Amino acid sequence: MTMQTAMHMINFAADIPGGTPTEIQGLKTPVGELFNYGLWLLMLAGAGGTGFGVYKLAVSDKSRSGGGSEPFKWMGAGVASILLSGSLITILNGIAK
Repeated sequence: MTMQTAMHMINFAADIPGGTPTEIQGLKTPVGELFNYGLWLLMLAGAGGTGFGVYKLAVSDKSRSGGGSEPFKWMGAGVASILLSGSLITILNGIAK
């Protein structure tokens, strides 16, 4: 990923209403701000993955030959992404104070 792509993603996140993440104390440098937005975008990606997994589960073929585990892979990865970014934000808030 280039720096220009990262800046476009940050600008896109700033356009979402309420899309400004809570500032983590001690991470006021430009790298810290990028990391803060990255964790927030990781949480959004996890929510999107979980939602897509629920959608795939709703429309999947429920017969014996259907690929029944794929929606659960999407949902599991989404939940793991949410837990990872949430725990990192919590750890950084605890360390920076």
